[in-house]
Amino acid sequence: MPTTTDHEGAKAAGAKEGVITPPAEDTEMVWRLKIDMVWRELAKASFAVISYATPTGMPRSSGVVYALVGRRMYVAVADDSWKARHITASGRVAVTVPVRRGGIMSLLLPIPPATISFHASAIVHPASSLAGSPLSKELAPLLPPERRISSRIIEIQPVGHFLTYGLGVSLMQMRSPALARRRVPVG
Repeated sequence: MPTTTDHEGAKAAGAKEGVITPPAEDTEMVWRLKIDMVWRELAKASFAVISYATPTGMPRSSGVVYALVGRRMYVAVADDSWKARHITASGRVAVTVPVRRGGIMSLLLPIPPATISFHASAIVHPASSLAGSPLSKELAPLLPPERRISSRIIEIQPVGHFLTYGLGVSLMQMRSPALARRRVPVG
């Protein structure tokens, strides 16, 4: 009787290419490992690109420095910034976090970063509203003293699934989208 690999079996069962379907007996454990790996990578990184739309529907994106507290991402922005205004209006963002790969090889060869992308709900808070909260200590590096009054904090909560590229695979496997892409539940 011929045997199939998990990947071939998932394709035969009608799964989308690049979406890993864990074996039935270990489904919860396999997903938990993948989810935890994604959250660990998000915790190690500190730079992301957030995308949003203006009220007229024009796309915008910005590089930001973030802090991860629990399973939420926090970004400090200027009070009068486009990010503060437009994200307040829609409450939705898309986020991509580059994950550096390749070590010393990435200095010699053009190795693209791995990525974690996701949709998220976003709430824009006045920075002063966090004063005295347990978060204020953890978010202090994002807000220098001179900016604490004139800033806003964007609280970003991932929803749905993480779309990853290049996490948990070798650098050679990153050359194949079918091997390098994953869709992992947020948690």
